[in-house]
Amino acid sequence: MKRMLRALAPILMCLMLALLLCACGGEPEAEASPSPTPAVTPTPTPTPTPPAEPELPYVNPLTGEGCETDIAGQRPVAVMINNLKKANPQLGVSQADIIYEVNAEGGITRMLALFQSVEGVGEIGSVRSARDYYVSLALGHDAIYLHAGGSPGAYTAIKQWGVTALDCVNGPYEGTLFWRDAERRKTMGLEHSVLTSGEKILELLPTYSRVTLEHPEGYSYPVTFTEDGTPAGGGSAQTVSVRFSSYKTGVFTYDEDSGTYLAEQYGAPYVDGNNGRQVAVTNVLVLFTDESLIPGDTAGRLDVRTTGTGTGYFACGGKYIEIQWSKADHDDPLTYTTADGKPLSLGVGKSYVNIVSKSAEVTLE
Repeated sequence: MKRMLRALAPILMCLMLALLLCACGGEPEAEASPSPTPAVTPTPTPTPTPPAEPELPYVNPLTGEGCETDIAGQRPVAVMINNLKKANPQLGVSQADIIYEVNAEGGITRMLALFQSVEGVGEIGSVRSARDYYVSLALGHDAIYLHAGGSPGAYTAIKQWGVTALDCVNGPYEGTLFWRDAERRKTMGLEHSVLTSGEKILELLPTYSRVTLEHPEGYSYPVTFTEDGTPAGGGSAQTVSVRFSSYKTGVFTYDEDSGTYLAEQYGAPYVDGNNGRQVAVTNVLVLFTDESLIPGDTAGRLDVRTTGTGTGYFACGGKYIEIQWSKADHDDPLTYTTADGKPLSLGVGKSYVNIVSKSAEVTLE
């Protein structure tokens, strides 16, 4: 019996120790619930901002556009452009900073294409003969004027007004600065075949001792530009139609995607034969003036007033307003004001200036 008690003693001690521990510990602790994991909002990946176009340090004074080199001090080049229907397409016109279009004779118009720089322009033409009112427009920009022949009045104006004029017909420039394109000569005629080019102009003008390439000190072009030239409160000008004569009507249709007016003539897009591009401009101006036949002129040439003042229209951004134009003298530039006399700012970009008689039919809609 004693031997059994000794054997059971360790077991009994373990049971008593277990009961004691349960009594001291009380109720067993509930297992703690895990803390909720806070929701993490993913940080959106920022859309990369394209680098801003570097601001160009200089400005083209004829368009208000930025440029990489300082060209404001150099004299522009004005080229007399043929617009006879059979002499189209013209060359180089899509790159002109300003195009002036005026009646010549017989209802036919010609263009004066003005380039602040002819670098990269390619061939220009066909080059046609001068008239005194085109000479006046070129002189107003202090431009170097290129032409092929001219009326008696044009030659008188060139001489009296001291214009820098380089003539293919009556000058030493044919075969160098100018040449006659063989294919145009064959299909269009001798008088419609004269071409020049930006490359030849840049190469040869510096070699002519009588040609000054820079404006005189203090010269400035007074027309100003603004990034958005759309006239406030203007009427609708989605389409501008300018009837010069029964032979020629110019049409300008606003293209919202490009913010420019696309030019048409002769019922088709007005296209540059160099690159196939339609002429597109930011600003369309219509200037009304006095236009009449020169008494006794057997060729039916015109007298067109380019000085003094007059009225007109300015279209930009699909809207138009009435304006006033002014040109104090032949060597002064055309300037523009709103109908109430405030200076007009054009939209940054190229301009097309239609100079028509006061009786011309102009439609804006």
